[in-house]
Amino acid sequence: MKTNYRSLAAILLLAVGCAPAEKQAPLNYPETQTVDQTDTYFGVEVPDPYRWLEDDRSAETAAWVKAQNEVTFGYLQQIPYRDKIKARLEHLLNYERVYAPVKHGEWNYYYRNDGLQNQNVLYRQKLAGGDEEVFIDPNTFKEDGTISLAGTSFTKDGSLMAYLISEGGSDWRKAIVLNTTTKAIVGDTLKDIKFSGISWQGNDGFYYSSYDKPKGSELSAMTQQHKVYYHQLGTPQSADKLIFGGEGQVRRYAGAYLTEDERYLVLTASTSTSGNELYIKDLRNPGHDFITVVGNFDNNHYVIDNEGSTLFIHTNLDAPNNRIVKVDAANPAPENWVDVIPENDMVMSAATAGKKFFVFYLEDAKTKVVQYNRKGEAERNIELPGIGTARGFGGEASDAEVYYTFTSFTYPATIFKYTIETGESTEYIRPKVDFNPDDYETKQVFYTSKDGTRIPMFIVHKKGLELNGKNPTYLYAYGGFNISLRPSFSASRIVWLENGGVYAQPNLRGGGEYGEKWHLAGTKMNKQNVFDDFIAAGEYLINQGYTSHDYLAIAGGSNGGLLVGATITQRPGLAKVAFPAVGVLDMLRYNKFTAGAGWAFDYGTAEDSKEMFEYLKGYSPLHNIKPGTAYPATLITTADHDDRVVPAHSFKFAATLQKAQAGTNPVLIRIETDAGHGAGTPITKTIEQNADRYAFAWYNMGIVPKLAKEGM
Repeated sequence: MKTNYRSLAAILLLAVGCAPAEKQAPLNYPETQTVDQTDTYFGVEVPDPYRWLEDDRSAETAAWVKAQNEVTFGYLQQIPYRDKIKARLEHLLNYERVYAPVKHGEWNYYYRNDGLQNQNVLYRQKLAGGDEEVFIDPNTFKEDGTISLAGTSFTKDGSLMAYLISEGGSDWRKAIVLNTTTKAIVGDTLKDIKFSGISWQGNDGFYYSSYDKPKGSELSAMTQQHKVYYHQLGTPQSADKLIFGGEGQVRRYAGAYLTEDERYLVLTASTSTSGNELYIKDLRNPGHDFITVVGNFDNNHYVIDNEGSTLFIHTNLDAPNNRIVKVDAANPAPENWVDVIPENDMVMSAATAGKKFFVFYLEDAKTKVVQYNRKGEAERNIELPGIGTARGFGGEASDAEVYYTFTSFTYPATIFKYTIETGESTEYIRPKVDFNPDDYETKQVFYTSKDGTRIPMFIVHKKGLELNGKNPTYLYAYGGFNISLRPSFSASRIVWLENGGVYAQPNLRGGGEYGEKWHLAGTKMNKQNVFDDFIAAGEYLINQGYTSHDYLAIAGGSNGGLLVGATITQRPGLAKVAFPAVGVLDMLRYNKFTAGAGWAFDYGTAEDSKEMFEYLKGYSPLHNIKPGTAYPATLITTADHDDRVVPAHSFKFAATLQKAQAGTNPVLIRIETDAGHGAGTPITKTIEQNADRYAFAWYNMGIVPKLAKEGM
């Protein structure tokens, strides 16, 4: 992983040159018509003059998108070093990436990308050795790479596999079944699958989840009732059996999977993104129905393994940092649970293989891995290559070896083979990225938020950085949905760092870095804590001399896009540049689209109560834009096939911000076509998007990066 090509690194541009920010003339934005639309919440009237932009199928919206993109790309194309940034990104990303193999039948299957292929290719090789072969190449699905492979599932004997495809980045999927020997398609293509994997039961059929086709636009209409089906191979999808989600079982999210021995069918169901019901069914007793393990949505629970009738459950019930318990399937209620691996002061998650538990602990957002036996006895701490993030260790009960991946900010994702009996790790595949990791340093600091809470933050930059307040700094965060931001490598980020930039990644409340208490501290009426944590991160970087207001860019996507939107409306002078990506920006109407109502656990809704409405309206980015205010140079990004956070959020926010903006800082919206919320994005689009962000940031900071001065 640390193999480097130093010849080019020797001439890399190690600093940036600063030039006075050019006086920019105000842009002529497309005129956005308004409509007389007002909603009333608890007696309070709230105008929504750009409501018409919510109609993603109208000719008027399409014309607006085209006009906005013309302005945006016209602006980006005149940045003189944009093409050089793109060329450097292409060079850095042009390295072979191979992913950990997984055994199915007589074959090892693994993904590989030669470097600049739009989509990773699925290869296979006989366990006994021999030549590898391409099994599925998603790059052949569509010339521009906008149809992606979105998941695979094999039967236990490996003779059949089902794969999911996503078109244009949409969350809607199609499922295709192959005979792995002949590669012939078996049966019909299944459609309208969403938020689902494929779980085989023997070789006869599988379980999957979907919603009824929504009325109106399938990219924006609400999807409220998730249903679990069983598909019998060789029968039409119309004959699929409804397993869960009929009348009286309305859930926004539901899914089914089998234990490894295929004895138990496990079903989880929830109304939001946090908390789930848990059911099991013993498939050895066909006449038996589902047994309720947990019948409420108060906590999170998953069956992670079984040994005969003993179930092992990962749960945060009475354990905000999680624990693993065991229980007999005949009497699985929580009062019968017995701790196997109790909760401690670090958040845990787990994988299983070789009849062992591999427990991942988060220690200040860094990974620690401990191997346990089925009795819950710690067998060893697994030595990792350094401070960073480890993933993997999953496998079957019979496996003697497993694979894991380790990565950090300047450590490209490297695969290791791990021998369970001895604890020996051997390097399996190390990518060759053309940069020198020894040129960079990563530190973790702790700063104080507005209310005195101690917040961790990773800071990455070139060694020898001068703390003079003039370093372009990219501050990225998320802060929501119990999601933990951990150290990881990005070849694209190297372009920013090698040109003298600083990358900062704080772990805000609302995330999962310190368990459910940390998560809850950033939800509903506590959401302002997340914005305060982010603002305090920016202030820390400025006060410590890493950067200043004129050289700070703030960024985040999805819930992180909300974070950026709230930050620029609350503290418009904090940063020079802002990148709200695929953001949740209309907090009064987010729950009206696709599965957005399921986010209410984190956000609450404007219909909940007058207090909740007032709180949401108090920070909703769309509703807190003030005319005549000088906002940062802002590049809003979204995509026309984003059916997770519909682009209407970004459309309305852009139109409002453009009208309100004082001064000459640009407010642009970049709308990607044939793309969604992010997953499956072709590498060509990824390169273009990153090039545009970096070019926009440097240009508006008045910086000419050294790559533009000397070339690469």
